[in-house]
Amino acid sequence: MPLSEHEQRLFEQIERSLAEDPKFASAVRASDPRFHARRRLLVAAGVIIAGLALLVYGAVIKTPPLAVAGFVVMLASAAFAVQSHRRAQSPDLHVVGGTTSRRRPRGGRSGRRPSILDRMEDRWRQRPEGHR
Repeated sequence: MPLSEHEQRLFEQIERSLAEDPKFASAVRASDPRFHARRRLLVAAGVIIAGLALLVYGAVIKTPPLAVAGFVVMLASAAFAVQSHRRAQSPDLHVVGGTTSRRRPRGGRSGRRPSILDRMEDRWRQRPEGHR
């Protein structure tokens, strides 16, 4: 249902006043799930580097438990980074006042990326008629 001219003017006025409010802009930015996902990825990258340093230090001073602990830290941080990246790519992240550039999977499959078998089936269905 389209808005009337009066409602559109009111909506644009409210939108302008909210865009000019720095407190509101910072609150929206802080609640952006993509911002948090990016921050988690950066933290995970830093912890991976720290785990690598721990692993190398444990190997240099010939303390296997320290090197193993460094490897475990790296592994856990990499798992956290992958989980954060997947969460950031999920289509259920809504951003207030923003737009998303995510591609929707073909065939109406939501929530997962099409597998190679799905893509092969799509190609088979879309082949030219003369080759059947």
